[in-house]
Amino acid sequence: MRGISKEEAKQALRTAALSRRNSLIAAEAERLSRAIQARAIEFAGYYARRSVVLYSAIQNEVRTDAILAHALKDGKKVFYPRIAADRSAGFFQVLAVADLHVGRFGVLEPPGTKRLSKTEYPELTIFVPGVAFDACGNRLGRGQGWYDRLLRQMGALPTSVALAYEFQIVDTLPTDPWDQKVQYVITESRVIDCAAVAAGVGSQSLDGRGCCH
Repeated sequence: MRGISKEEAKQALRTAALSRRNSLIAAEAERLSRAIQARAIEFAGYYARRSVVLYSAIQNEVRTDAILAHALKDGKKVFYPRIAADRSAGFFQVLAVADLHVGRFGVLEPPGTKRLSKTEYPELTIFVPGVAFDACGNRLGRGQGWYDRLLRQMGALPTSVALAYEFQIVDTLPTDPWDQKVQYVITESRVIDCAAVAAGVGSQSLDGRGCCH
């Protein structure tokens, strides 16, 4: 029997992870999302920053509404992604919860014209969605690739954080050269410092199971 390709392996993992996530009942997804967001709000990599990029949750993804409310109250600049007709994407500022509206792809988007500037990067935390992650920060995304492109363009200055249910953390993920890692993963149980885990000095290395390099 022939081995499966990396893309086939990714798709199999994505299908399994989505099935597990979509099986969550609404009340459980809400409970876990609240716990994860509470942990994120206390995380120094968010709390000390003056700007934040959030995402609009779809298909039982971890929600970001509590972080949005906190960030606006705290006076942070808040940005959300907006996808153009040609499927290019950028981040645009949101000044109030009511600013978000349903975009062309059925996802809540910002209507404004103030785009995220490079000058924001040193004081920016970007929260990144995903389907599955490992403790080294490898990420299996929604499958369209534009978060990888944006993260690559932004470089190392912004702090990148994934929000995930604990069951979305896997031992290893197949990766391609263009895949972009996140620096931290926050679940309902822990905050994973991915660089520390990759270096073999982190205490959050999947409870001692290590991770793929």
